[in-house]
Amino acid sequence: MPVEFLTEDQQRRYGCYTEEPSPLQLARYFHFDDRDHQLIARHQSDHTRLGFAIQLGTVRFLGTFLPNPTQVPANVVTYVANQLGLDDPTCLEHYHSRDTHWDHAI
Repeated sequence: MPVEFLTEDQQRRYGCYTEEPSPLQLARYFHFDDRDHQLIARHQSDHTRLGFAIQLGTVRFLGTFLPNPTQVPANVVTYVANQLGLDDPTCLEHYHSRDTHWDHAI
């Protein structure tokens, strides 16, 4: 996406988390409805479900996908993992080890 019209500060902050989302922002952008849960459930392993769900919320929140979808604030990971019923949110580390995250962005 062209970003030449943005100031240098805006370019630096574009497409990344500058701070942890607030509880209100988490509820708005990272809450998944039944249809979202159906999409998320298509993925087999915990880390791909968690990674896909985080990307889904991230693109809603930031308007873009992250080059490294594991670089999200801890409160996002915890919030999403709780919704998915995952006991170990650290499984997200395995999501970036393959190119699966790029497939999910398509």
